[in-house]
Amino acid sequence: DSASSMERITAGPVTRERWVHDTTLPALALHRMPKPTIAAVNGVAAGAGCNIALGCDIVFAAASARFTEVFINRGLCLDYGGSWLLPKLIGLQRAKDIAFRGDVFDASYAREIGLVLDVFPDDELMNRVQDYAQMLAKKPPVALSMIKSNINRMTNTSFEEGLELESSAQAACLGTKDFGEAMGAWLQKREGKYVGE
Repeated sequence: DSASSMERITAGPVTRERWVHDTTLPALALHRMPKPTIAAVNGVAAGAGCNIALGCDIVFAAASARFTEVFINRGLCLDYGGSWLLPKLIGLQRAKDIAFRGDVFDASYAREIGLVLDVFPDDELMNRVQDYAQMLAKKPPVALSMIKSNINRMTNTSFEEGLELESSAQAACLGTKDFGEAMGAWLQKREGKYVGE
């Protein structure tokens, strides 16, 4: 509740840090989720809401959507992973500029700089997101999970470490029922039916 939050914010640095840590756990859970995640931004994604959206694997926006890293205008620094996400998505200098300014920008600009994959008319957003989700649901789940995990992990590894991670993941994929099904579907020119095993 807000009274309890205010008490923790004003209690002192250790309690305050614990509170901030606890409130940002959803961002960590989102990052660690083994399945692909999709954000559909329809409205204003501000501050933590913006960073939760950017923490998804794929971000789509309605044409009327707006984004802002408003923190600086409230005397705060980025949270919910924004300091890690922004430079990886749009580069260091542009990330700093967006964070330093705290301006509101539209979906078209977000797509232009790489914060969102695509922008759709407001009334088409959810149908397009559903289509994308259905496309993903037809893919081999183990391979999808390992692709997500490896791409996330490799942002902080050397090329050599990346090859080792890929090798381990590929060896695991080669041992799945889904790999056999994918090969059979390819040879028979049909869609695969995957079970996540």
